[in-house]
Amino acid sequence: MFSIGDFAQLGRVSVRMLRHYDALGLLRPAHVDPASGYRFYRAEQLSRLNRVLALKDLGLTLQQVRAILDEKVTVTELHGMVRLRRAELEERIAADTARLLRIEARLRTMEREGHMAVEEVVVKRVPPVRVAEVSAVAASYGSEEISPVIQPLYEELFLRLGRAGVAPSGYGIACYEPAEDGSVVVHAGVEVAAQPSPGHDFAIVDLPEVGTAATIIHRGPMEQVDATYQILAHWVEEHGYRSLGLAREVSLECPDDHEGWVTEIQLAVTTG
Repeated sequence: MFSIGDFAQLGRVSVRMLRHYDALGLLRPAHVDPASGYRFYRAEQLSRLNRVLALKDLGLTLQQVRAILDEKVTVTELHGMVRLRRAELEERIAADTARLLRIEARLRTMEREGHMAVEEVVVKRVPPVRVAEVSAVAASYGSEEISPVIQPLYEELFLRLGRAGVAPSGYGIACYEPAEDGSVVVHAGVEVAAQPSPGHDFAIVDLPEVGTAATIIHRGPMEQVDATYQILAHWVEEHGYRSLGLAREVSLECPDDHEGWVTEIQLAVTTG
């Protein structure tokens, strides 16, 4: 048997932690000297210690750990718990990373307030265009709500176009419209030269001409597009225009690295 100090060293834990586990009934010593009160452990108890530490690192309380160990959890079951926890942590990390990116983008927007470059906005006519599109609903206009919806939509759209033998003939164009419940209908489209067909599992829509559009180029991921929209909003108001509806987003360049994305925002406007 091993003294509590030796066992702590072998198990890579502290003596204080072993005493705490003993008090909670998680890991009792194999023997306690009745005269001195010294605790002694066997090597085989490292197996239970490993399970305690693994379950605790999964985020379980010590009470939950004890309940699971009392049911004699197997190594296979522990591996399943680890895989589930890994997926949860990866999802949380991705969400936290996206949240930090949004905060940084918002800070950059605030830094640029009062320094909007008017030459970034171009007023022009946008000709009519035919697109193939699929649609879905997002909870709001926030980038954190739009991006998880529109990216899978485009993947699905190109799969359906491939099955139908329809080739894109131009840029991707995303459009939005409000739903009655406050959510947003997201239309993921791409320019095509095809005719509508009842056999298609996607819509073919003719987007009308925009006689006067205030346009601006956004460079980088669409998760950071909020600042570009705000520049456009300031410009429209300062130059005596008013918007006539929601903007279109035209994907001019879409490399694998989202930092290299180039997107034109087109907002229909009028004077007066």
